Amino acid sequence: MRRLFSIAVLLVLAIAGQFALTAMRPVKSPAMEEGLFAAIGGLRSIISEVVWFRADRLQEEGRYVELAQLAHALALAEPHTPEIWSYAAWNLAYNVSVMMPTYEDRWRWVQSALTLLRDDGLRLNPSSAELHRELAWLFELKIGADLDAAAPLYRVKWREVVSDVESRGAWEELAMDPMIMNEIESRFGVSDRGAAQYSAIYWAYKGLKVAKGVDERILSEIIRQSQIIYAKTKGS
Repeated sequence: MRRLFSIAVLLVLAIAGQFALTAMRPVKSPAMEEGLFAAIGGLRSIISEVVWFRADRLQEEGRYVELAQLAHALALAEPHTPEIWSYAAWNLAYNVSVMMPTYEDRWRWVQSALTLLRDDGLRLNPSSAELHRELAWLFELKIGADLDAAAPLYRVKWREVVSDVESRGAWEELAMDPMIMNEIESRFGVSDRGAAQYSAIYWAYKGLKVAKGVDERILSEIIRQSQIIYAKTKGS
């Protein structure tokens, strides 16, 4: 057992070493990394325990960039555990981003949190109300509200992303369904697709289709609050 544990540690260190090479770039989910975790099979649970232990230490020490990389490794090791994707995205958007020297750098990390949840977390866990909630919250609070000094820039950058996608009719790049978009525009009276509140409503509404109990109430409240802010700002 001790030998197995040592092997697991070495594997984690090797993976973490690869992540360290890109520590100052937004996190992605390369197929190579997913394939590596698939290959180690039964060692996943041991590796997850080691990574969690290391993650706790990094959080205590405030080493959030390293923590973000490690949390991503943990998400790949346990891809069908929504809480881990939420944890990884939260660190990117709220801990790592604010450590960056410029607002442009902050945006890259916030955008990485969005794509991590949308393109990886929800792709692997499409029925997770929690991940829909986290994604909606990022649009509502991190981008749509002014809790972060860089939020006005985030809104400009997001509008540029949406404008580009809309001009090409490539909504699939944002994992957005035009049919659902038409539904929310008709039902909630929002039409400015480049507004952060629009995306908050979109992901909350989509999450409602799989939500129950507390998650259902939270997602409904996100929609209500985002509608109010949208009306006040006219989608700015």
